[in-house]
Amino acid sequence: MSVLLALATLPCGLLIGLLLGALGGGGSVLAVPALVGLLGQSPHEATAGALVVVAVGSVSGLVCHARAGRVRWVAGAVFGALGTAGSYVGSRWSAALRPDVLMTAFAGLMLVVAAMLVWREVRAGRAAEPTPTRPLRDPARPATPAGPATPLAPSDDPAGDPAGDPSGPVPHSRSALLSRPVRIAVTASAVGLLTGFFGVGGGFVVVPALTLVLGLDMPVAIGTSLLVILINSLTALGTRAGTGSLDWRLLAGFAACAAIGSQLGNRLTTRLRPRTLTTAFAALVTVLAVTMATTALPHL
Repeated sequence: MSVLLALATLPCGLLIGLLLGALGGGGSVLAVPALVGLLGQSPHEATAGALVVVAVGSVSGLVCHARAGRVRWVAGAVFGALGTAGSYVGSRWSAALRPDVLMTAFAGLMLVVAAMLVWREVRAGRAAEPTPTRPLRDPARPATPAGPATPLAPSDDPAGDPAGDPSGPVPHSRSALLSRPVRIAVTASAVGLLTGFFGVGGGFVVVPALTLVLGLDMPVAIGTSLLVILINSLTALGTRAGTGSLDWRLLAGFAACAAIGSQLGNRLTTRLRPRTLTTAFAALVTVLAVTMATTALPHL
């Protein structure tokens, strides 16, 4: 690997790993354009090589989140296993496409990723807005006499709320796996399809899915999503084995930088405002998507 390639690999790998660790997904979508535009890989080689980078970055981030207790192993393993079929099919479809068609589709995916990230932050901002306070009691109205304190219902008791207890989402996530099997299987298969087809982790879909479908808190969903990404990436990579040659020295350097960046990204989750990071990342993805589309569309 030349010095120029090494210099290009370092910042790209660090950025991808940083976003994986901080956001639980989205960063892997930068791997393919980096491998194609900066490191001279073909689209098919890039989508396969990106899986290596994503898998290594996921392992590094997963270790950090697991130490902090932010990984639900059963829920993540089941969700990832349900996506293996989609990952296999996506890998086969990707190998059969022309390179220009694949890159045009990938540009469309990047725009979807940017839109989803922005929309997620807008919804989070609305949910965080303070609720209006109750009107003051009319002084002319007599106060209600104090009575015996009534115990809180289980759903109103902060101590019994799964969202307030780090160990709470475990039984809730397991019950969701049993109560909504079809919805979970369809979502997991769609994530696996994205992973296999585009060589991305699909964390931008996994994190909202784990939050909405399984009821996990956002920090726990981010940590658990890395387990799902790892399972899908390894499945897609195994499907692509033997279909083409990969520059393992280049990918090893890229993946090592991603692993370091993932460690840094995990620390940023408590030090940097997620909205700032997400907004900057969405803007970068949009610029890259437009650039890729303008390059690939004339060759269709």
